[in-house]
Amino acid sequence: MSQNPCPSCGSTYAYEMDALMICPECGHEWSPAEAAEAAESDNTTVKDANGNPLQDGDSVILIKDLPVKGAPKPLKKGTKVNNIRLVEGDHNIDCKIPGFGAMGLKSEFVKKA
Repeated sequence: MSQNPCPSCGSTYAYEMDALMICPECGHEWSPAEAAEAAESDNTTVKDANGNPLQDGDSVILIKDLPVKGAPKPLKKGTKVNNIRLVEGDHNIDCKIPGFGAMGLKSEFVKKA
């Protein structure tokens, strides 16, 4: 077992060979030193429309009406969303909107409450 899980597939069965770590499940090879440097330099912060940094558990307010595919009405401007979760990807906020359900939002359409 390894203390360095595979950055590609997350396998804990990676083993060390010379200066590299190798994953037997997906075949990915990486340098633990380079992976540690990349993790330290990866300080991507998610910011709202006003430039305020967002964190997991924050409350946000929609700053414009957002149309939703398959929904009869858009999400209205001023809707408050509590307890957000930050995720990677195009829509970097996961949340549950009252009266609507689970939704992914872009941080550029919200402001911190």
